[in-house]
Amino acid sequence: MKKNIFIVTLLCTGILLSGCASWNNAAKGTAAGAGAGVGIGAAIGALIGKDGKSTAIGAAIGTAVGTTAGAIIGKQMDKAAAEAAAIEGAKVDSFTDANDLKALRVTFDSGILFEFNKSTLNEASKKSLTNFSKVLKDNPTMDIMVFGHTDNTGTLEANQKISEDRAQAVARFLRSNGVPARQIVEIAGRNFSDPVASNETSAGRAQNRRVEVYMYAGENMIKEAQQQAR
Repeated sequence: MKKNIFIVTLLCTGILLSGCASWNNAAKGTAAGAGAGVGIGAAIGALIGKDGKSTAIGAAIGTAVGTTAGAIIGKQMDKAAAEAAAIEGAKVDSFTDANDLKALRVTFDSGILFEFNKSTLNEASKKSLTNFSKVLKDNPTMDIMVFGHTDNTGTLEANQKISEDRAQAVARFLRSNGVPARQIVEIAGRNFSDPVASNETSAGRAQNRRVEVYMYAGENMIKEAQQQAR
């Protein structure tokens, strides 16, 4: 059994590196709904985040999601991804969540949102976040998590505080623009514990200063997709 999981994981990694980028989310949702398995989910998670935290993102539903329902969710994610990608300053990536369903990570560089070492949103960022809030309101059954990140300049305590304050500032602004509080499942600061680039260069540190918003199928979204699939 372990050997089979290892082989599937290797195959998935090979597919991801060679061709999965050309799939749309509906096709990926179909594959995920077919029960690709924990091994594939972990492999994708490892590629998305060094600590594999993406594999822990997903609604706690306690049951497998079928092929058709997975495709329905994948199609909804396609639409949301296209809308989010059109927003100035937003970078959109897709990944597989803990339920083997398509999910999105929307990244805003902190330089777009905040002045250096500040946690008050600048005026230029508010237009982007207002447009982003519309995407979230159009998808009320998608759950979201908001994480703030920093570079490694300064103490851990100082970076923890500013990363938390920035995540809270983004979440607060989204709520003020009509995003339901229940849709925001988690708001947290990650300090400099999850870099996406080297902190040895100024360019790398700039990439590490960011706010990430994870969008994934909530329990109600999954239930609706399952009903449509019947």
